[in-house]
Amino acid sequence: MGTRTDSADDAVVLAVDLGTGGPKTALVRLDGTIVASAHERIEPTVGADGSATQEPQQWWDAVCAGATSITSAHPDAAQRVIAVAVTGQWGSTVPVDRDGTAVGDCLLWMDSRGGELARNQIGGPVEGFAPRAIIEFLRRTGGAPSLAGNDPLGHRLWILNHEPAVAARTAHFIEPLDYLNARFCGRIAASQTSMLLSWLTDNRSTGVTTYDPALVAMAGITTDQLPPLVPTGSVVGTVLDSAAAATGIPAGVPVVTALPDLLSATLGSGAIAAYEGHMAISTSSWVSCHVPGKKTSIGKQMASIPSALDDYYVLANNHDTSGVCVEWARNLLVTADDGLTTPAKASFADLDAVAATASSGSGGVLFAPWLKGERSPVADADLRGGFHGMSLSTTRADIVRAVLEGVAHNNRWLLEESESVLRHSLGELRVLGGGAVSDVWCQIHADVFGRRIHRVEAPLYTNVRGAAFFAGLCLGMLQRDQIPARVAIERTFRPDPAARAIHDGMHREFTQLHKIERKMYHRIAKLLR
Repeated sequence: MGTRTDSADDAVVLAVDLGTGGPKTALVRLDGTIVASAHERIEPTVGADGSATQEPQQWWDAVCAGATSITSAHPDAAQRVIAVAVTGQWGSTVPVDRDGTAVGDCLLWMDSRGGELARNQIGGPVEGFAPRAIIEFLRRTGGAPSLAGNDPLGHRLWILNHEPAVAARTAHFIEPLDYLNARFCGRIAASQTSMLLSWLTDNRSTGVTTYDPALVAMAGITTDQLPPLVPTGSVVGTVLDSAAAATGIPAGVPVVTALPDLLSATLGSGAIAAYEGHMAISTSSWVSCHVPGKKTSIGKQMASIPSALDDYYVLANNHDTSGVCVEWARNLLVTADDGLTTPAKASFADLDAVAATASSGSGGVLFAPWLKGERSPVADADLRGGFHGMSLSTTRADIVRAVLEGVAHNNRWLLEESESVLRHSLGELRVLGGGAVSDVWCQIHADVFGRRIHRVEAPLYTNVRGAAFFAGLCLGMLQRDQIPARVAIERTFRPDPAARAIHDGMHREFTQLHKIERKMYHRIAKLLR
């Protein structure tokens, strides 16, 4: 990383957070202030066959539209932009040609069509893996590809085996983050951190800039099908004249290596000390913290990975359908003309208002939030969601609240298993992401967890704030010990003792659901294949 030490709190970073629901584009000062932001919605295309895709060109069009809107409204800030920093979803795959042009749709981190191919490639009798594969992946990377197909291994194999026209035109399989960087600066490049979920670099040390040949061979591809690696925290290139014209920022501005949303969120939460926990509630959920070394649980699908900070690792895990469950519930249970609210409208605020009218425990209704299977702490693509304990007295408010509580129970389960793997408490958690905007949902998490939950300031923009901090670190304009003071706590939610007692009992039942139901869902899945 850079070595400049001059203070530049008023310097501005154009930060892009490419979420599954579309990119947020923001002008962010190095003191953590969000000068301006724009969010362009892009819905994924999700199919019953396990597909989940987006068109990469739509991302770039949305980034340019968002950037233009904020730079035109804040021309002074736009001229003070000192770097472009991209963060967002990862574990996804974009097939591109040698110029960086996408030649097919992106297979998102939810796309599980390559599950059978992944199992054929590295599957076997040891926790589902071939013995040599699991030994080598764990020893060298600290993790392993998913056997469910919902990561780059399955994605690449799917394209190579089922999309021959796309495969024939593909020069490199890259992450969405690196695709956007290429659009800004014209260079295809990745880093150890952006490629972590490919599990193709030796992560026993940080700063790696080569792929491991043995791992690449086991993955069924060749090194030249992967993007070239550059050091994490380096400058990939500078903003092209065409990208400058499309976004309203100066040409020639440095573009730093892209950073997965987990790593940028860790910085943007301000919780950067070892075992200082944070939780994201967005399209998906995760519970994470910095750790001093590698820890892995292949059975629970979590591992510590190299972080944005040179001497730290970050715990990686994921509950795939968090905010997605709430969106599903909204679309299913609320319509604009049903008289639920006045004036009637289908919004997330309406869900909050309805959920608040139901009591803790949702009248005995327990919701399993596995609407698209689960990743961690159990990896099972066939698991499905469901309501349990419904009766004739169950109200719509009970159902809505049960969805919010079910996600919170899954997040508590993820927290408990994370602490078990780390053998360390994460203590009180900082919460971020779109779900953190809801006071009701934050309080539910505090009650279900039985511990205080601290909502960071501007939780929707934690990732772009973290990306800006990362750019400052890369250019030597920010020091890591300056970060915590630049992230304020907006509100603290304390558990209600009466609600906690109810939730403790409900949680014991929740953690048994997958054990009770998984065989049934596997049988149903076979019937539908």
